[in-house]
Amino acid sequence: MFIGGEYDLVSEGNLLLLPWTDPVHGPVPIRRQATIAPAYTLDLVYIRSLRREQAHLNAVVWQLAAGTLGLTLVVAGTVWLAAGRVLRPVEAIRADFAELSAHHLDRRIAVPRAGREITRLADTMNTTLDRLQNSVEQQRQFTDDASHELRTPLACLRTELELALNHPDTADWPQVVHAAHDDTLRLQALTTDLLLLARLDAPPAAPPPSPPLDLTDLVRNETGRRTPPPHLTLTLHTAPEPIPVHGHHALLTRVLGNLLDNAERHATSTITVHLTRDTQHRHAVLEVLDDGPGIPPEDHQRIFERFSRLDDARARDDGGAGLGLAIAQRIATTHHGTLTLAPSPQGAHFLLHLPTSAGRR
Repeated sequence: MFIGGEYDLVSEGNLLLLPWTDPVHGPVPIRRQATIAPAYTLDLVYIRSLRREQAHLNAVVWQLAAGTLGLTLVVAGTVWLAAGRVLRPVEAIRADFAELSAHHLDRRIAVPRAGREITRLADTMNTTLDRLQNSVEQQRQFTDDASHELRTPLACLRTELELALNHPDTADWPQVVHAAHDDTLRLQALTTDLLLLARLDAPPAAPPPSPPLDLTDLVRNETGRRTPPPHLTLTLHTAPEPIPVHGHHALLTRVLGNLLDNAERHATSTITVHLTRDTQHRHAVLEVLDDGPGIPPEDHQRIFERFSRLDDARARDDGGAGLGLAIAQRIATTHHGTLTLAPSPQGAHFLLHLPTSAGRR
């Protein structure tokens, strides 16, 4: 208790949230000024230490820090365990996929029951493996068939030449040269077809802009330059107006040429070509018909497979390798069209649909 005068009273310190702070010698102590009034006035001033409060505050802060750290560790551990459990199927899928190779494409990834997203991932990868396996098997089959088709004319050519060389005095050299020339032409045609299929199977590049070509003019020129066998009659029916389509002139000519070659090989007396415009679907429709024995319904899709020849075709074929219709259908697909075999009461009826230039736009 003080009576009269003015005095500066300084507290021992201030409360801070830093638990390691000394409440007595704090870095920023509070300075308060207590004024003692003049006479007849009495002020009581108490100076109290903050050590106990600061110690209690320090304990609370340490408890909060320990609790926060413990809670953080618990949450982190829970998240780590949950993430590991969720990603365990993904790791299993990765391990199974890493063990696959071109020699074990028949294996598939086990579909887990973890969740919809993981299940969809496994299904997508299995679907991709199915496509890859089909592509590899098709490539192997194509290689085997190509090797067989190339081996046959090469063996014939070698046999003919070896027989002539072993008996040069009795060999009919003009006949030997003629047979060797035929085998060479067959090899050349087969090699050209294989290279064309390889180019068509390659990923398509962006074609340069080109003006549309007149399909009517193309059909007239291709049918006009052909000379069918004497027992066959080629009849052409085309639309009077031009039918513009976008495409490669040589490839579209190859499609019609292959269809006419097939018709000449199997027709009895007549080959008919129709070219019309389907204005409703904006398509050009090219039809090639023959009056031959026809194709059984169960073989309508198989005839478009590579190196596929029916028994009748093998007996009557004049050296074809079974690639003509496969090439024609692949070219049609490349031009955003379709080549199908329509039902016919007699002979074969091929339908080629190509989008017109207006339809492409």
